[in-house]
Amino acid sequence: QVQLVESGGGLVQTGGSLRLACVASGRYRSTISNNGMAWFRRAPGKEREYVAAIGWNGGNIRYADSVRGRFTVSRDRAQNTVYLQMNSLQSEDTALYYCAKGRGAVSGSDPTGYTAWGQGTQVTVSE
Repeated sequence: QVQLVESGGGLVQTGGSLRLACVASGRYRSTISNNGMAWFRRAPGKEREYVAAIGWNGGNIRYADSVRGRFTVSRDRAQNTVYLQMNSLQSEDTALYYCAKGRGAVSGSDPTGYTAWGQGTQVTVSE
């Protein structure tokens, strides 16, 4: 079993930036190096929403239309860590952000394609 732990959330003003990190731990932490990873978010009163995905080797990067051009996903395979750099934050970005481990080497926007989830880190954007 692999555990995913997110960090880096917080309170930021509109237009600000945050960098989220997702670190894999546990006996099988190194297994995420062969899997696609993704970020999702859930805003209060809304359904879980796909944000971005990255393939096992750092390629196959994709974004939701709502964040493209503002967010950047990356990974450090040696550190078993995935990042989400968030710039030009807006109030509608306020949500609990989760990282997830994909079933295969490349992952997409369907939540059923993920086998492990973190507990999330809260991002709040104030106007």
